[in-house]
Amino acid sequence: MLWPFTRFGNSSAPPRRTIEAIYGMIVAQAREPAFYTAYNVPDTVNGRLDLLILHLWLVLRKLRTEAGGAEMSQALFDRFCADMDANLREMGVGDLTVPKRMHAFGEAFYGRSTAYDLAFESGPDDLAQALLRNVLDGKFPDSARSLAAYVVAVGKALEEQTIAEGSLSFPKPAA
Repeated sequence: MLWPFTRFGNSSAPPRRTIEAIYGMIVAQAREPAFYTAYNVPDTVNGRLDLLILHLWLVLRKLRTEAGGAEMSQALFDRFCADMDANLREMGVGDLTVPKRMHAFGEAFYGRSTAYDLAFESGPDDLAQALLRNVLDGKFPDSARSLAAYVVAVGKALEEQTIAEGSLSFPKPAA
């Protein structure tokens, strides 16, 4: 006889396919070529990670205001961690080094999230400074201002969406 229960654990956890879809949209947005051309984000592993963290932070920030957002936030963060672990292993990082690198990713995520939270509330100039430091390696202040305007636009666009229901779309970055 088959076990009659199809799901164990937290029944309020969002469906895996919803998390996969939303995380896929975050990754796709972070890969938009305009970030690397018009905004001068370095097209490197670190530059791509910084954009992924930035977009994940924007979505998690919005989820704070939604019913069921805490569970979805945790599931998205867990998916991000699983993705980073898989990428490290795919790049050939050894089993003993992966935990150290994952710790560094966690520090980067939480450090940037804190900086972006404070800067977002302080205004576009502070946000541009945070992005200049964390995404643009201290170069291209004009690009930092443009990227800050994009982040504000994304924040406003996300306010109109209900991500916990699986709805997510990002505005296109200016080319």
